[in-house]
Amino acid sequence: MRELSPEPEPAAEPAAAGGHAGEPVGRAGEDAQVIVVGAGPAGSSAAYHLARAGVDVILLEKARFPREKVCGDGLTPRAVHRLIRMGVDISAPGWVRSRGMRWVAGEHRVHIDWPALGRYPDFGLSRSRHDFDDILARHAVAAGARLFSGWKAEAPLTDRAGRVIGVTARSDSPDVPGSPDAPGPSGPRTQTGTGAETPARTPADFRAPVVIAADGASARLALALGLERDPRRQIATAARRYYRSPERSQEEYLELWADLRFPGHGPYLPGYGWIFPMGDGRVNVGLGALPHRRHGKADLRATLDQWLARTPEEWGLREENAQGPVRSAALPLGFNRHPLYARGLLLVGDSGGMVSPWNGEGIAQALEAGEVAAETAALALAHPEGPRREQVLRGYPVEMHHRWGRHYRLGNAAADVIFSRSGFQPVLNRYVMSSPLLLNALARLLTDLTDKPSRDVIDHVLNTAFRVVPAPKPGRAPGRRLGPGRAVR
Repeated sequence: MRELSPEPEPAAEPAAAGGHAGEPVGRAGEDAQVIVVGAGPAGSSAAYHLARAGVDVILLEKARFPREKVCGDGLTPRAVHRLIRMGVDISAPGWVRSRGMRWVAGEHRVHIDWPALGRYPDFGLSRSRHDFDDILARHAVAAGARLFSGWKAEAPLTDRAGRVIGVTARSDSPDVPGSPDAPGPSGPRTQTGTGAETPARTPADFRAPVVIAADGASARLALALGLERDPRRQIATAARRYYRSPERSQEEYLELWADLRFPGHGPYLPGYGWIFPMGDGRVNVGLGALPHRRHGKADLRATLDQWLARTPEEWGLREENAQGPVRSAALPLGFNRHPLYARGLLLVGDSGGMVSPWNGEGIAQALEAGEVAAETAALALAHPEGPRREQVLRGYPVEMHHRWGRHYRLGNAAADVIFSRSGFQPVLNRYVMSSPLLLNALARLLTDLTDKPSRDVIDHVLNTAFRVVPAPKPGRAPGRRLGPGRAVR
């Protein structure tokens, strides 16, 4: 499927960049061509690319920006590539570049620079999710998307045939029905109405012929349609915390520790720890782990404390330098929810279980899936309602499995057979850690950084290996069980 190519953006007039004046949301809600639920990386990417294609799109977000989000805050070159395609200014203050990764396993410490490929940039980035998502949402609004923040989508709206034709959502405001957000001279402002016809907190219906679910791991809309999680797929857990650490904050490498153990010198953790520089005197420190096949889930807080006690005192990774609590979140891996499209609803990002089973990366995948979903929806809407439009929409899961299916299938197998039993430690043995060729090959495998067509021996080997992996088939759509979704008469 052809990718949407970014074009130079005209400067938006501050008062009209959202595309619509701020009228009150009535009991009947708002209509659009596409509704995107969730303004994280997946949702904002989808809304941005739809708006750039001239599609009238509403972006619903339950929180208000800026807001916290559990994340490692590290972006690989795959994610940077997507930000560049969106035209995000990554040279602005707050973006911290990384040269590569530093892997720690026992006594071994190695540096692996990001590869210089034609397809991807040779650097990564760090940016706190506290304002990263805000930047992307603003970018979508500047392109013409209508953002409704503080609106929680509660259930899909369906017609008599069971097809999704919108969502019902409720505002978090006690005294304002809600309205689209548009950027003003001093940042986003909420344009409100005082329509007495809509009492506070009364749900409103937002209607569109296509709905994109980017509502995160909770996958509220997908579950309402009976799109259950595949129990055969792994779900990892991540926990992170910020620390004041001026010494580590300016590092040029994303540091990964693969030799961590369960508390009390138990088995190796089926995951890794990270220390990512934020450039502002802080570091993002965290753990990501699968459930161990024999020992179950690790106590990540205790594991984190045990690990940080090993780090040098001068790094400052101690309780007195901590900023905020330890926060955790689920990581749905390897297409663990399917099908990715059913009855007018497309799943992107965590709602579709798109986190990489190789390394737990999710932002790059969310940005890419949002772009593919946007292109699919735009192409579908070029056709009148009917079989041809439906055929185009059904091409979305086919395209996503074409892009990642083999890589994820191999990654799911590795997670089941290796990582969930003994973590990364057996893979990063002394032979691998002492071989630059093997290290670079493994790094590209874990981060899915290869060129097509192949540019070097590593590309050729990895691309050949993926070609021999049987291609998975997109899952089937379930029957017309609507769950808690509300049918519209």
